[in-house]
Amino acid sequence: MIDAHHVIRIARPSRDLAAAERFYAQGLGLSVLFRKAERTELGGYDLLMIGPDGGQWHLELTRGADGIGPSPTAEDLLVVYLAGADPAELVDRAVAHGGTLVPAHNPYWDEGGVTIADPDGYRVVLTQRSW
Repeated sequence: MIDAHHVIRIARPSRDLAAAERFYAQGLGLSVLFRKAERTELGGYDLLMIGPDGGQWHLELTRGADGIGPSPTAEDLLVVYLAGADPAELVDRAVAHGGTLVPAHNPYWDEGGVTIADPDGYRVVLTQRSW
């Protein structure tokens, strides 16, 4: 049975791990949890794991020699519930570090929140709602 104590990893390919790191670490304030550079012409992946310190989830961003790149849609969302906090300063910092403000595909997320595309086009929603 899966429960709240299990760790969740969201894995995605990235075109540029340095740009992704700037956005997620310097922009959103997440921590680099692990990094590995082993990409070769014969296979292997460069890997960046990033997430909140002590959190139960993290992003695994990879860049491989296999040519698989990001293919985000408007509904591929990472939603962060800020529980009432105003995201304005966080949004400014995320945009300054490579994010792009975009309108939400689902207008629900524009009510009390903001949507930012990361450098690979995946969307992060910062909402003032609580979970």
